[in-house]
Order: sequence, then C-alpha cells, then structure tokens
Amino acid sequence: MKSTRIETRRPVPILAALLLSSPAGITLASGFRLPDQDAFATARGEAFAATADNPSAIYYNPAGITQLSGQQIRAGVYGLKLNVSYENPQGGQFNNEKDLHAVPQLFYTYSAEKLPVSFGFGVYSPYGLSSEWSEDSGFRTIATQGRLTYFTANPVVAWKINEEWSIAGGMTINYADTDLQRGLAAPVPGYGDNFQFDGNGVGLGFNAGLLWKPIPQLQFGINYRSATTVDLTGSTDVTAPDFSANPDAWAEFKFPQNIVFGVSWRPTSAWNLEFNLDWTDWNRLNTVTIHQPPLPDANLVLNWQSSFYYEFGVTRYLANGWSVSGGYIFNENSVPDSDYQPLVADENRHFMSVGFGYQGSHFGFDLAYQFGYGPSRTVVGSAPSAIGQTADGTYKFVSNAILATFGWRF
Repeated sequence: MKSTRIETRRPVPILAALLLSSPAGITLASGFRLPDQDAFATARGEAFAATADNPSAIYYNPAGITQLSGQQIRAGVYGLKLNVSYENPQGGQFNNEKDLHAVPQLFYTYSAEKLPVSFGFGVYSPYGLSSEWSEDSGFRTIATQGRLTYFTANPVVAWKINEEWSIAGGMTINYADTDLQRGLAAPVPGYGDNFQFDGNGVGLGFNAGLLWKPIPQLQFGINYRSATTVDLTGSTDVTAPDFSANPDAWAEFKFPQNIVFGVSWRPTSAWNLEFNLDWTDWNRLNTVTIHQPPLPDANLVLNWQSSFYYEFGVTRYLANGWSVSGGYIFNENSVPDSDYQPLVADENRHFMSVGFGYQGSHFGFDLAYQFGYGPSRTVVGSAPSAIGQTADGTYKFVSNAILATFGWRF
C-alpha cells in the first residue's frame, strides 16, 4: 500500500461535509451495456439470440456455435459517435465533450468432426464508454467526467444433444477500469477543486445458452449472462483550496445479470425474421461505497431500475453468399429522475440499423450502420448537491455507429 498524502490548512470536517453532501456522490461513467458485438447481429437490431450462426454467438447465445463447422474466427470493431446535449433550467446549452469511441471484438470457435461438441473463446467489451461535461454546466458538483473500460474473456463449450437441442456454458473473466470525477464546491477564482476515484479490478462470472429447433423453419434461443462483482482498487485524489489528499481507495461494484429470449422464423430459406426480449437487472445497482481512509467514505447512489430492450430483425439472403439486413430496437430508460446521472444521460431510445454482408467458402465480412435517437427527456426533482446544484434540465440523445466485422473459415 502506498502512503497517504494529505496537505491541509482547511478543517477536515468541512471537506468531509463536501464529500458526503451530494446524495448522488459521484456518478458512473456511462455504465450502460454495449450489446453491439457483431456487424451482422447489429444490422438485425441485435435480434440474434435464436439465429446465433456465426462465432459471435459466444456473446449472443453460446449454444449457437454447435451450428458451425471446423474452425472459424471473427473480428470486428464498433465505431460510435455520441451526441448528448443538455439544456439547464437557466437556458444554458451544453454538449458531451467525449463523443468518439471505438470498441473491438474477437471470437474463435472449433467444432469437432466426430463429436457433438464445440468450443469457443471470445474477447469483447459488454460495458463501457465515457462522458465529459463542461465545468459551467450547472451540475459540476454532481458530475464532470468519467470513464469505464470493461473487457471480458469468455471461454465456452457447447453440446449438440440432438438435431433439435443444444446447450452451452462458459466462464467470463471480467476486467474493469474506471475514472470518475466531480467538483466539490462552487469554483473559486485562482483555485480548483475536484474529487476523483481511479480504480481497477477483476471479477468472475458465467454465461449459458440454449437453442431449440422444433421444426426447420422455427428456432428458439435463450442467452443468460450472470451478475458479476468487481472489487475496484486504486486511489482517490481530493483537491480544494488549501487542501489535498491522495489516499488508497477501494469499492465493490456490482454489474447486472442479463437474460435474452429470442425466436427466429424462416418462412423460406431466403428469409430470417427474429424478435428478442432482452432484460437487464439494473436493480442490482444501488449504492456503491468508495472507502478512502482516513477520509470519510464517498457514496455513489444509483438506484437504477431493471429495463428491457425490444429487438426486431430481418435478413434477406441473396445469391452468391450475399445478404442484406435491417433492424429496430426500443430501449427503456433505467435511471429515475430522483437519482439522475448526467454522465449516463439515460432516456427511452430508438435504434434503427441496416447492413449487408458476404460469406464465401472461407472469407466473409459484414458492414452495418446504426442510428440512435432519444426524444428529449426533462428531468425534474433530482437530488441536489451541497451548494444546491441538480441534474435538472432537458437531455437529448443522438448516436451514429458503424460496425465492420471480418471472418475466416479454416
């Protein structure tokens, strides 16, 4: 453990009051899911749990890898531009200052020739991204900026029981790194104040999948991802006029469980239509306590609510290995007004996507474009900070994303 540095000419009880005063404490940096792990699946509105017929099934439904033969590898990147805007009650207008993100994925599968068993390994990022707001937004003592980096390594094994049923399971090894910041009080000319927590850690979990094909035209899929607890260890950096401290710090952060149910209907071999009901247990995110002795604990109050994604997708398979797809998602908001988090800027959202792809005897690729839109949400009655700042105001969300995925069959 490193030694704690504290320099002060301001009474510590005053700083303790500032650290504890905001019911929201500090906010999570865009702690929403990233369900976009494959260009073909995203072009279909993420409606892929019952189709699951490429190596990214390791994420969407690992039981689907029993549909694959030999060795296959699939890699891609999710490029995202976020435009989140905010208008405070005084009429000031601001934009999120971190708007570009790139998220990679990699999947590998192997199916034995003479055994009904398949193996897979994936590396992907199911949570993450970052946000930053101007110091004069009006809620600097609630949130200024934050970042969450989250990567999962996921080995899986799947068993094809018979022509109708497949099951699968695997371990998830999850690494999280976070940097969360907010101001402590009203800015003082010539001085600065800030509270920052920087920590990382590893947590274990598991995923499981089931695939059922009662008739050739109809297929059902269930994908489950367990809750995961990550013990974040690092330090806090507290600065204010005539005071600074940099103690060791740690916090236990609970990421949610998730379950997806999907049904795929293929009226002919040229068409695949799918609907997924996708539930995330955000209720698990209540209060996170950041321990930082000898300073008082800092509380991150979330009180999120569980929510659904409603996902629709369609693919038209063309001649010579080509296909085109389209999709739509409705994403319910999870953050109540009373504990609204500006760095998340959560609201009901609509996502529309289109894409095309090619699959040859060995090489294949898919490209997808996704547009996201959140009708304006006006927040009223959010918890105030010590100096009376709130997250009240009107938030708008627009996103544009491009996904590119490339695959090879050995």
